[in-house]
Amino acid sequence: MSKQPLGALGSALVPSALATRLEAHPDAQRAFRSARHAFIDGGRVDMQALASSLGVDRTSLFRWVGNRDQLLSEILWSLAVPTLDAAGRAAAPSGAARIVDVLDHFTADLIRAPYFRAFLTREPARALRLLTTTDSDVQRRFVAVVSTLVATEQESGAFDPAPLSPDELGRLLVRVSESFTYADLISGDTPNPERARTTFEYILRPVR
Repeated sequence: MSKQPLGALGSALVPSALATRLEAHPDAQRAFRSARHAFIDGGRVDMQALASSLGVDRTSLFRWVGNRDQLLSEILWSLAVPTLDAAGRAAAPSGAARIVDVLDHFTADLIRAPYFRAFLTREPARALRLLTTTDSDVQRRFVAVVSTLVATEQESGAFDPAPLSPDELGRLLVRVSESFTYADLISGDTPNPERARTTFEYILRPVR
Protein backbone atom coordinates (compact mmCIF):
# COMPACT_ATOMS: atom_id res chain seq x y z
CA MET A 1 0.00 0.00 0.00
CA SER A 2 1.29 3.47 -0.82
CA LYS A 3 1.66 6.04 1.91
CA GLN A 4 -0.92 8.43 0.50
CA PRO A 5 -2.25 11.35 2.55
CA LEU A 6 -4.05 9.82 5.51
CA GLY A 7 -7.09 12.09 5.55
CA ALA A 8 -7.89 11.44 1.90
CA LEU A 9 -7.45 7.75 2.57
CA GLY A 10 -10.15 7.81 5.25
CA SER A 11 -12.56 9.64 2.96
CA ALA A 12 -11.94 7.14 0.16
CA LEU A 13 -12.28 4.05 2.34
CA VAL A 14 -15.47 5.21 4.07
CA PRO A 15 -17.42 7.51 1.72
CA SER A 16 -20.52 9.27 3.01
CA ALA A 17 -23.72 10.32 1.26
CA LEU A 18 -22.99 13.97 2.03
CA ALA A 19 -19.44 13.75 0.68
CA THR A 20 -20.88 12.44 -2.59
CA ARG A 21 -23.36 15.33 -2.77
CA LEU A 22 -20.63 17.85 -2.03
CA GLU A 23 -18.66 16.65 -5.02
CA ALA A 24 -21.57 17.24 -7.38
CA HIS A 25 -23.72 20.10 -6.08
CA PRO A 26 -22.52 23.72 -5.77
CA ASP A 27 -25.41 24.59 -3.45
CA ALA A 28 -24.41 21.83 -1.06
CA GLN A 29 -20.82 23.06 -1.18
CA ARG A 30 -21.94 26.61 -0.39
CA ALA A 31 -24.01 25.48 2.59
CA PHE A 32 -21.22 23.26 3.84
CA ARG A 33 -18.59 26.02 3.64
CA SER A 34 -20.84 28.41 5.54
CA ALA A 35 -21.52 25.87 8.30
CA ARG A 36 -17.86 24.88 8.51
CA HIS A 37 -16.80 28.50 8.86
CA ALA A 38 -19.30 29.02 11.70
CA PHE A 39 -18.04 25.86 13.43
CA ILE A 40 -14.37 26.93 13.21
CA ASP A 41 -15.35 30.30 14.67
CA GLY A 42 -16.68 28.45 17.70
CA GLY A 43 -20.36 28.91 16.96
CA ARG A 44 -23.23 26.46 17.05
CA VAL A 45 -24.31 25.16 13.66
CA ASP A 46 -28.02 25.98 13.59
CA MET A 47 -29.94 24.65 10.60
CA GLN A 48 -32.62 27.35 10.61
CA ALA A 49 -30.07 30.15 10.85
CA LEU A 50 -27.96 28.51 8.15
CA ALA A 51 -30.95 28.19 5.81
CA SER A 52 -31.88 31.84 6.40
CA SER A 53 -28.32 33.01 5.73
CA LEU A 54 -28.37 31.15 2.41
CA GLY A 55 -31.81 32.50 1.46
CA VAL A 56 -33.48 29.08 1.30
CA ASP A 57 -35.97 27.10 3.37
CA ARG A 58 -35.03 24.22 5.68
CA THR A 59 -36.36 21.67 3.21
CA SER A 60 -33.86 22.79 0.56
CA LEU A 61 -31.04 22.84 3.09
CA PHE A 62 -31.82 19.31 4.25
CA ARG A 63 -31.93 18.15 0.65
CA TRP A 64 -28.46 19.63 0.11
CA VAL A 65 -26.60 18.59 3.27
CA GLY A 66 -28.82 16.11 5.10
CA ASN A 67 -29.72 16.49 8.76
CA ARG A 68 -27.68 18.34 11.37
CA ASP A 69 -25.81 15.25 12.55
CA GLN A 70 -24.75 14.41 8.99
CA LEU A 71 -23.58 17.95 8.43
CA LEU A 72 -21.66 18.10 11.71
CA SER A 73 -20.04 14.72 11.05
CA GLU A 74 -18.80 15.86 7.65
CA ILE A 75 -17.50 19.12 9.10
CA LEU A 76 -15.66 17.24 11.84
CA TRP A 77 -14.07 14.89 9.34
CA SER A 78 -13.13 17.75 7.00
CA LEU A 79 -11.18 19.27 9.88
CA ALA A 80 -9.60 15.93 10.76
CA VAL A 81 -8.29 15.48 7.20
CA PRO A 82 -5.58 18.19 7.25
CA THR A 83 -4.69 17.22 10.83
CA LEU A 84 -4.13 13.60 9.79
CA ASP A 85 -2.22 14.65 6.69
CA ALA A 86 0.08 16.85 8.79
CA ALA A 87 0.55 14.00 11.28
CA GLY A 88 1.55 11.67 8.45
CA ARG A 89 4.10 14.14 7.11
CA ALA A 90 5.64 14.74 10.54
CA ALA A 91 5.78 11.06 11.54
CA ALA A 92 8.73 8.70 11.44
CA PRO A 93 9.15 7.02 8.05
CA SER A 94 8.17 3.49 9.02
CA GLY A 95 7.37 0.90 11.63
CA ALA A 96 5.78 1.23 15.04
CA ALA A 97 7.41 4.64 15.44
CA ARG A 98 5.42 5.93 12.47
CA ILE A 99 2.13 4.65 13.92
CA VAL A 100 2.91 6.18 17.33
CA ASP A 101 3.82 9.52 15.77
CA VAL A 102 0.66 9.73 13.67
CA LEU A 103 -1.56 8.93 16.65
CA ASP A 104 0.39 11.26 18.91
CA HIS A 105 0.22 14.25 16.56
CA PHE A 106 -3.44 13.70 15.75
CA THR A 107 -4.56 13.21 19.35
CA ALA A 108 -2.53 16.16 20.64
CA ASP A 109 -3.83 18.47 17.90
CA LEU A 110 -7.45 17.56 18.70
CA ILE A 111 -6.92 18.11 22.42
CA ARG A 112 -5.46 21.55 21.75
CA ALA A 113 -7.84 22.75 18.99
CA PRO A 114 -10.01 25.58 20.44
CA TYR A 115 -12.95 25.07 18.05
CA PHE A 116 -12.98 21.34 18.82
CA ARG A 117 -12.94 21.85 22.59
CA ALA A 118 -15.70 24.45 22.20
CA PHE A 119 -17.89 21.89 20.44
CA LEU A 120 -17.23 19.24 23.12
CA THR A 121 -18.13 21.72 25.85
CA ARG A 122 -21.19 23.06 24.06
CA GLU A 123 -22.71 19.72 22.98
CA PRO A 124 -20.99 16.91 24.91
CA ALA A 125 -23.58 14.17 24.37
CA ARG A 126 -23.90 14.86 20.63
CA ALA A 127 -20.12 15.13 20.28
CA LEU A 128 -19.52 11.71 21.84
CA ARG A 129 -22.26 10.17 19.69
CA LEU A 130 -20.91 11.65 16.46
CA LEU A 131 -17.26 10.96 17.25
CA THR A 132 -17.02 7.72 19.21
CA THR A 133 -19.82 5.32 18.21
CA THR A 134 -19.56 2.57 15.64
CA ASP A 135 -22.32 4.19 13.56
CA SER A 136 -20.27 7.39 13.31
CA ASP A 137 -18.74 8.21 9.93
CA VAL A 138 -15.98 10.02 11.81
CA GLN A 139 -14.99 7.03 13.91
CA ARG A 140 -15.36 4.58 11.01
CA ARG A 141 -13.03 6.73 8.92
CA PHE A 142 -10.51 7.13 11.73
CA VAL A 143 -10.49 3.36 12.32
CA ALA A 144 -10.03 2.78 8.58
CA VAL A 145 -7.07 5.15 8.51
CA VAL A 146 -5.32 3.61 11.52
CA SER A 147 -6.02 0.03 10.41
CA THR A 148 -4.62 0.78 6.95
CA LEU A 149 -1.61 2.47 8.51
CA VAL A 150 -0.93 -0.68 10.55
CA ALA A 151 -1.48 -2.92 7.50
CA THR A 152 0.89 -0.81 5.40
CA GLU A 153 3.68 -1.16 7.96
CA GLN A 154 2.97 -4.89 8.27
CA GLU A 155 3.15 -5.41 4.51
CA SER A 156 6.44 -3.53 4.31
CA GLY A 157 7.90 -5.77 7.00
CA ALA A 158 8.50 -2.83 9.32
CA PHE A 159 5.91 -3.82 11.96
CA ASP A 160 4.14 -6.97 13.12
CA PRO A 161 0.77 -6.42 14.84
CA ALA A 162 0.45 -10.08 15.91
CA PRO A 163 -1.39 -11.54 17.70
CA LEU A 164 -3.92 -8.92 16.58
CA SER A 165 -4.95 -8.24 12.99
CA PRO A 166 -4.45 -4.72 11.58
CA ASP A 167 -8.20 -4.10 11.92
CA GLU A 168 -8.26 -5.26 15.55
CA LEU A 169 -5.22 -3.20 16.48
CA GLY A 170 -6.59 -0.22 14.58
CA ARG A 171 -9.83 -0.29 16.57
CA LEU A 172 -7.90 -0.63 19.84
CA LEU A 173 -5.64 2.33 19.05
CA VAL A 174 -8.60 4.50 18.08
CA ARG A 175 -10.29 3.67 21.39
CA VAL A 176 -7.12 4.64 23.23
CA SER A 177 -6.97 7.92 21.30
CA GLU A 178 -10.61 8.61 22.15
CA SER A 179 -10.13 7.84 25.83
CA PHE A 180 -7.53 10.62 26.06
CA THR A 181 -9.11 13.09 23.64
CA TYR A 182 -12.48 12.97 25.43
CA ALA A 183 -11.18 12.24 28.94
CA ASP A 184 -13.02 15.22 30.41
CA LEU A 185 -16.35 13.96 29.06
CA ILE A 186 -15.80 10.26 29.71
CA SER A 187 -14.14 10.24 33.14
CA GLY A 188 -13.81 13.84 34.28
CA ASP A 189 -10.02 13.79 33.78
CA THR A 190 -8.03 16.48 32.00
CA PRO A 191 -7.10 15.45 28.42
CA ASN A 192 -3.36 14.82 28.44
CA PRO A 193 -1.49 14.41 25.11
CA GLU A 194 1.75 13.38 26.85
CA ARG A 195 0.04 10.49 28.61
CA ALA A 196 -1.61 9.53 25.34
CA ARG A 197 1.76 9.22 23.63
CA THR A 198 3.15 7.19 26.53
CA THR A 199 0.23 4.78 26.16
CA PHE A 200 0.68 4.43 22.39
CA GLU A 201 4.36 3.67 22.94
CA TYR A 202 3.53 1.12 25.64
CA ILE A 203 1.18 -0.72 23.27
CA LEU A 204 3.34 -0.56 20.13
CA ARG A 205 6.85 -0.59 21.66
CA PRO A 206 8.65 1.34 18.89
CA VAL A 207 12.39 0.90 18.48
CA ARG A 208 14.09 4.32 18.27
